[in-house]
Amino acid sequence: MSRIRGGANSTQIRVAARRIGAFIDRVDILVALDAGAVGHCARRVDGSTLVVGDRSTIGDVPGLVDLPFAAICAELGDRLATNFLAVGALAGILAIEATALESYVRGHFAGKKPELAERSVRAVRRGREEGRRIVAETGMAVDIGRGRGFASDWLTNGSEAVGLGALAGGCDFISSYPMSPGTGVLQFLASHKNEFGLVVDQSEDEIAAANMALGAWYTGARALVTTSGGGFALMSETVSLAGMIETPLVVHIGQRPGPATGLPTRTEQGDLDLVLHAGHGEFPRAIFAPGSAEEAFALTRRAFEVADRFQVPAFILTDQFLLDSNWGSEPFAISAEGPERRIVATDGDYLRYAPAADGISPRGVPGWGEGVVRVDSDEHDEEGLITEDAIVRVRMVDKRLAKAAALAEAALPPTIFATGSWDTIVVCWGSTKGVVLEAAGRSGLAGLAVMHVPQPWPLHPSVGELLGRARRIVVVENNATGQFARLLRAETGYRSESVLKYDGSAFSVEELARGLAASAATSLGERMAS
Repeated sequence: MSRIRGGANSTQIRVAARRIGAFIDRVDILVALDAGAVGHCARRVDGSTLVVGDRSTIGDVPGLVDLPFAAICAELGDRLATNFLAVGALAGILAIEATALESYVRGHFAGKKPELAERSVRAVRRGREEGRRIVAETGMAVDIGRGRGFASDWLTNGSEAVGLGALAGGCDFISSYPMSPGTGVLQFLASHKNEFGLVVDQSEDEIAAANMALGAWYTGARALVTTSGGGFALMSETVSLAGMIETPLVVHIGQRPGPATGLPTRTEQGDLDLVLHAGHGEFPRAIFAPGSAEEAFALTRRAFEVADRFQVPAFILTDQFLLDSNWGSEPFAISAEGPERRIVATDGDYLRYAPAADGISPRGVPGWGEGVVRVDSDEHDEEGLITEDAIVRVRMVDKRLAKAAALAEAALPPTIFATGSWDTIVVCWGSTKGVVLEAAGRSGLAGLAVMHVPQPWPLHPSVGELLGRARRIVVVENNATGQFARLLRAETGYRSESVLKYDGSAFSVEELARGLAASAATSLGERMAS
């Protein structure tokens, strides 16, 4: 995670012969680049960890394999070569092909700084020699699982996946005020604006960003706002306006710990209640919560489709862990047909809020056709003219709420992961999907099924049906109060146990496996006592 105020930091790279969606506490190889690195990772390092570092920098650490970064940098005449030496050393330890690695480094600097590229290649090459020396001296063996079928995988982070999903959904306008961790989506789309004809506006504040996006939808564009919880809190009036004027709106919220500024560079799932209830008054909405890079792409694209089809606000709930982590994933499936734009050419008798059984009136935009497209934040009649008539008020409220039934019918079903019979269901939403799947297998508990809910609102009817089949329900969340567990109980009537974490970091696999086992033991003790 980023460190705004400085201090120790680390990056973990996990390599496996299968697709993975979580991190583990255990560190097999620690490359320590400064004196505080070993202490920073102390609780994750044990006697089996290979610690690689420069003894002259980090001191005499037990079990240290000395790699004299400073001396080699001096020898190469490049005092900034440490990172490339470290990359090369890891490549040597993991037996990664030299030609592939050097080609990647040259490609990184392609067309920019050829001299720097060659200096970096020399450092990588020398580091790789050091890595092979370490393997020979320690006698370690590494199986990197070649030929396991992942050659076509992409390496992408969650911000890129959300941005690509927006483009696939027809996004042609983004207005945002930077706020981590949602800023990565803005940066990605801004960097590709010319390739996709995208209008990008970095607004003066979050209120302006949301209002500009809503205005863009009103005129026929497909707009995205990306923010975090603190920024979204300022947008609730715009969300309510979207509900009243029945104009689509798509907002991406990258969650981080609150209240207020909270932990601005950490992760949490604390904004479900905020997004579910944002905006005064009663009106339908849809909320999506991807659990992987693939889902971040697919659900963002779907948010645009749902917002356009039902003329409602649609939200994508991610978090810092999903957005800033890089994932190996299959290439995203993109339709050649492109998104369907549900805009009609208006005639002289056009009524923006014409009666409709499902509440969805034909949506026109200004300037396309002969009709006038009237919208008003006050209550209005079918033509869009302001009214205080009680009968019209009831009629228009019922019209707007009628879309809720159609939204529920189109809701995405949960995904169930189970082998054999089960009596306990572990429920997750958003980025906890990967860690729950792996931790459930490691917990040693029999009779478990995992249910991932990609659309927390409205819930698909099968969610309640599946919960009704379980003897125990355990909901895993990165928040302090079990927000999704409360929503499930309110909507289905089923009580659940919770495994929660809210210190600003995501669950590790080992940590969650212990949490699931402890929850099972507590539940067993309570049943025996009763």
